[in-house]
Amino acid sequence: MRHRVTIENCNETYPCSEQQTLLQGMEQLGKRGIPVGCRGGGCGVCRVQVTSGNFLKAKMSRSVISEADESKRIVLACRCTPTSDLSISVVGKMEKALRAECQVEPEDEVSVAAVG
Repeated sequence: MRHRVTIENCNETYPCSEQQTLLQGMEQLGKRGIPVGCRGGGCGVCRVQVTSGNFLKAKMSRSVISEADESKRIVLACRCTPTSDLSISVVGKMEKALRAECQVEPEDEVSVAAVG
């Protein structure tokens, strides 16, 4: 079964199956949004907070995800699979870089002149 995953930081949405981690689903479609690190649960680069929806998580290093983090639904995207539609937010050191990456550059803005 496929579920819809929304990355709130940049409003990116993609489908992800229950057999894929959040990171695998995003990468398979060539999407951007979740920072990519070791892909094995040890570096903490892909830290996300699940703001809505249900998921399963595999073992993660306590050096990057504490019990307090888990209680706030903070997990590693490389170790988390969806069991329903999810909304997530990138947290931690990469959040600021992601915010800058997702912003529209001034030259990309479109101006519409009034016709009259």
